[in-house]
Amino acid sequence: MVKLRLKRFGRRHRPYYRICAMDQRSARDSSPIEELGTFDPLEQDEQKAVNLNVDRAKYWIGVGAQPSNTVRSLLKKNGVV
Repeated sequence: MVKLRLKRFGRRHRPYYRICAMDQRSARDSSPIEELGTFDPLEQDEQKAVNLNVDRAKYWIGVGAQPSNTVRSLLKKNGVV
């Protein structure tokens, strides 16, 4: 099953995430099927915090990909779900 989830980058105490479509059995930082966008939780401006390819996110949800709880909330804020 494909899941939409976050892949962590950045350094200690400065996280930066990529929103990815991945096989649920793969490790958190392994190679994704497709990268859909980025999320910077420390960014003050909420418009710049999430950069998302909305069309591809809708496609993956349409073919049955399940978003994680965090990704689901990010998708709701951007009007995808």
